[in-house]
Amino acid sequence: MTDLEKHVNQPGRAKLVKQVRAKINELKIDYIFFQFISVTGRVVGKGIPADHWERTCEKGFQLVYGATANLFLDRHNNYIGYGPEAKELVGIPDPETFCQLPWDKKVARVFVTCFRNREERENPGGHLTSDCRGNLRIIAKEFKKKHGYQLRVGTEPEMMWLTRNDDGTPTGKGFSKPYCYHIDQFESLRPVFMKVMEYARAMGFDMIQGDHEDAPGQLELNWMYDDVLRNADRLSTYRQICAQVAREFNLIACFMTKPFMGVSASGCHTNMSLWTGGKDKINKLGHKSLPGMDEVFSYVEGGTNTFMPDTKDVQLPGKIGLKSIGGVMKHLPALTAIGSSTVNSYRRLWDQGFWAPVYADWGYQNRTCGLRVSAPGRFEYRSVDSMHNPYLMGASLLKAFDDGITNNIDPGKPESRNIYEAQKAGKNVKKLPLSLGEALDRLAEDKVIQSAMPDEMYKIFHWYKNDEWERFLGATTQWDLDTYLDCLP
Repeated sequence: MTDLEKHVNQPGRAKLVKQVRAKINELKIDYIFFQFISVTGRVVGKGIPADHWERTCEKGFQLVYGATANLFLDRHNNYIGYGPEAKELVGIPDPETFCQLPWDKKVARVFVTCFRNREERENPGGHLTSDCRGNLRIIAKEFKKKHGYQLRVGTEPEMMWLTRNDDGTPTGKGFSKPYCYHIDQFESLRPVFMKVMEYARAMGFDMIQGDHEDAPGQLELNWMYDDVLRNADRLSTYRQICAQVAREFNLIACFMTKPFMGVSASGCHTNMSLWTGGKDKINKLGHKSLPGMDEVFSYVEGGTNTFMPDTKDVQLPGKIGLKSIGGVMKHLPALTAIGSSTVNSYRRLWDQGFWAPVYADWGYQNRTCGLRVSAPGRFEYRSVDSMHNPYLMGASLLKAFDDGITNNIDPGKPESRNIYEAQKAGKNVKKLPLSLGEALDRLAEDKVIQSAMPDEMYKIFHWYKNDEWERFLGATTQWDLDTYLDCLP
């Protein structure tokens, strides 16, 4: 059987399809968004009436391959990745991800896995390698089969709520003042974040904390950590939720990394740990009847955290953790292209003084490093911002961990000093890439991180992001005009 046929006929799937039909009837769902994730992390797909649920589960739907690259033209007017002559992908829904949309309860969403067309001459019905969500699932399974570990992830998604003019255009201002952890500024956005939390809980989020951050209108709302794939699904869903709430409050939900200079950017620190064992447990979050499938409301609990210290030094991770850090340290330059994936991302690294992760080092509770041990048994990867694609990030970190564990990579000694003070004392520390172009060059040299984006995925990512970099280099900006317009005679 082809990959597509195996996916449709996997054990237990027919039962899940029937359970979704029961949910459709119970919740009175009329319409379903069938969605997947593009190379830039954008949610794309099709809407199909709920009457066609069973047919779509069996046959799927077709959409141009170029949707995985946002159907985007490069600066030479060529379609990135796939031309108009390419076949169409087949999207097959994953019924376990079905969930009602709380802002319109007649509509639901479900994630899909993408496959090559059944009529392709080469690898018909094969996994579409430009499907970043499908790739992450495959890579996570391969990692667990090889090492016996599950990657659990918790993200810290900072973003900004910006104001609009009466005509809908942005004012260029955040809704609140740039006072970090200030309850009054947090209170000013209370109607907004309470609506976000209402919708999030309705879609399976176990929300645990939140605060007002350093920049105007900047909030961070956190939910419970979980399996890497489920967490990536929740981060993508969170962005959809924020976009909807922004429409309701006539605001802009801004995930751009650095819309303002002189204040903090929006990072998305990624906390990681590798576990053995554990079981999924449903968290109903107060619902008597779940408005979605059990998987949407499930979190893995228990097991053994392999990153926990195995000596009396509670600041030093165990052997598996140290090897994993070694892998990340080795591949930090290439990982930067994934975690800081836009031209604007590097404004965050250049506007220093706001704890930006500029240096390729690691330490315990040291925010001046690219990776810190944020607590016993947990690493925080810091060179990742609010614009990143969590599916690519998760797959890339798994490949770095695999290299570190397989090859016993020593991460070196942790740095306990402020990295800037350590440099003054004579320490030679390498900087991370400080432009998208440099980061893409480092990625082009790193076959391990490239393997997180097999075949067509890396081709599309490099094409898309290199075109973005070239467009920036070829653009005249306001800075150019301000600096050079009347500099002579």
